[in-house]
Amino acid sequence: MRRKASLILLALAVFCAALSPLLRWYAFPRLAKIPANEYQTMVVEAKNATLLDYDGLVARTVPKVTIVQTLKGDVEASEKIEKTAGRDVVVWDGLSYVQGPDGKMVSKVPERYIFDAHTQEPVHATGETVDGDPVRREGIEFKWPFLTQKRDYEYFDAQTRTSAPIHYKGTRTFRGLTVYYFEQTVPWTKVAMPKTMPVKGITAEDVAKTGTTRWYTTVRKFWVEPVTGAPVYAEENHQEELRGGSLLRGRGKVTAFAGNVKMREDYIDRTVSLVKSNRTLVLLLTSYLPWGFLALGTGLLALSLFLEARSRRPGDPAPAEAATPEPVNA
Repeated sequence: MRRKASLILLALAVFCAALSPLLRWYAFPRLAKIPANEYQTMVVEAKNATLLDYDGLVARTVPKVTIVQTLKGDVEASEKIEKTAGRDVVVWDGLSYVQGPDGKMVSKVPERYIFDAHTQEPVHATGETVDGDPVRREGIEFKWPFLTQKRDYEYFDAQTRTSAPIHYKGTRTFRGLTVYYFEQTVPWTKVAMPKTMPVKGITAEDVAKTGTTRWYTTVRKFWVEPVTGAPVYAEENHQEELRGGSLLRGRGKVTAFAGNVKMREDYIDRTVSLVKSNRTLVLLLTSYLPWGFLALGTGLLALSLFLEARSRRPGDPAPAEAATPEPVNA
């Protein structure tokens, strides 16, 4: 009986030991994915910012500039690209909508971002654009990969349409979470005018004809939860200028926007709460279950060996031999 139980425990131990790496290296890449139908909105603000008054082309200090960033998954486009890409793909239609303190639109820049659902690596396909211009992204944007490492990453900048390193600057604690802090500085760079201008009837082509150009620089900061790769907080020290041309009426440059852009408090709380719950799900596949099954397999193996040893222990009383019947005499 002990030997039979020992064999059963041994089989269970082998099963658990095999299941441990299977969860980590097979199930995790296939189950931990960004859903194709994802929809999220983020609101960031720049208080006491400098904003261009287009009526007189004069930079003024305003109480607040609000930027609403929306990401919406296009399931139909994802499924279409997956047929040729050979992997799970997410297509995000993003919109960065900037409005002044009076609620009027300052600018809006749409973009389509196509990437691998698990690794977050860009997938190059038709439709990959920023403000209607075709682009070819390299590196990440919006989100870091699952199990983010303590290293630099290439990060795509939608304003310049180029990628540059975003540097790992250390480990910090944010709202009870251990996070990795990343920072990227984009130097002053000439960038395209938004195709949608805040002045009705004026187009980017009209501004280009005057010889006036738009320049941009920023210091980009992210606090990233490393298990999920999700930023729980972000800031940008963002500056834009218009330079030269007849539009400025002899002035060399004028500030179009300058401010320290930060996530709004209610969106910070919502993001931290969501990341904490998703973090537990990722840890189940990468840590809790694999190590748990490995420990269980080790325990079952030890118990199996113990029962096997007991079944073979010397000194147990031998079974009594059957008594030989006495002959019967008449």
